[in-house]
Amino acid sequence: MSKKQTFIIVGASLAGAKAAEELRERGFDGEIVLIGSEPERPYERPPLTKDYLRGESEGAPFVHEEDFYAQHEITLLTGTTVAAIDPNHGSITLEGGRELGYDRLLLATGAEPRQIAVPGAELEGIHYLRTLADCDLLRDRLGGVGHVAVVGAGWIGSEFAASARQTGHEVTVIDPTALPNERIFGTEIGTFYRDAHAAHGVKLVLGEGVESFEGDRAVERLRTSSGQVIDCDLAVVGIGVVPRTGLAEGAGLSIENGIRVDERLETSAPGVFAAGDVAGAWHPFYGERIRVEHWSNALEQGPAAARAMLGESVSFDHIPYFFSDQYEVGMEYSGYAPKWGEVVFRGDRESGEFIAFWLRDGIVAAGMNVNVWDVSDPIRALIRSRQAVDRGALTDPDTPLDSLGTEALS
Repeated sequence: MSKKQTFIIVGASLAGAKAAEELRERGFDGEIVLIGSEPERPYERPPLTKDYLRGESEGAPFVHEEDFYAQHEITLLTGTTVAAIDPNHGSITLEGGRELGYDRLLLATGAEPRQIAVPGAELEGIHYLRTLADCDLLRDRLGGVGHVAVVGAGWIGSEFAASARQTGHEVTVIDPTALPNERIFGTEIGTFYRDAHAAHGVKLVLGEGVESFEGDRAVERLRTSSGQVIDCDLAVVGIGVVPRTGLAEGAGLSIENGIRVDERLETSAPGVFAAGDVAGAWHPFYGERIRVEHWSNALEQGPAAARAMLGESVSFDHIPYFFSDQYEVGMEYSGYAPKWGEVVFRGDRESGEFIAFWLRDGIVAAGMNVNVWDVSDPIRALIRSRQAVDRGALTDPDTPLDSLGTEALS
């Protein structure tokens, strides 16, 4: 009788938890060990800047019910740090020296906030928002402050700023770019989000970096690159994240914008896979290596990696997708458009209900629907079609989107 296999997942994240679930759903009857450094069982991160932060949800956004892991015979080790992995011998070492052997290994170690390196960055009252513990601490601290400074107008900064404003705080957002997320979406969408924040009373200090934080032990103010002084009771820094590649680097795995994996999500070490924010994956549809830091990617990539670990044929070509909710503005973005020729619109931006399309040589590279719903599937079909679309039909609200790009659905 053959010995049952052991699959280890490092990273009790959304990607890791969904991979473990997929293994059981696919009939894997060996041992599954899911290891996370945080004390909580796996949870989802999007609510940490939205309803959970505002105290509107009933509880923490856990991926599974508490008894799920025991019921599915998944060994969940929380509050546990992996010190090293050894692909040559098929083993990992935990902090404290305990070794565990594996037949297949999945790295779902995620990403961590980029630290701001300016004088005063070590002062109390300067926060980053990535973990459930970060969010719980901020929820507590927000109860006793009036003015919040947000450094960074990306998605974390923007969503946090919206939630802080909705809970009655004075909010100032500082960012070196001229518009929120301008590098990703361009002038038109950046202007739309700038105006949305301004309309809700957020003060935006754009085109300015942070030179220093100041205060007596705790932050009391910050100074911008032009010398402007902004008083604050608390500061939240959201200037991006960096993939947690330390374990992979220590094991000699190839690194390229995260852990380098192929379309099967396998690393340079046979039998070792990576998924989620940490994975720089070859994308067969785009014909290049990309790393996606969004909820949907973790949700889909974890199970895909699990199937690959089981030896199934996998070619992960999920079209990137993410969503954001700020005030009354809900949006979904589908696609990948690091470069584009123009942005065209269906609907009225002034009304706050529209779809934006990023075109490259007349082909839809990405689409964002703002307060317009049930259109993600046809947008993805347009992207997959790779065919030039009639601009007039694309921007005409009376032309059904699903009548365009239908060849991609066949």
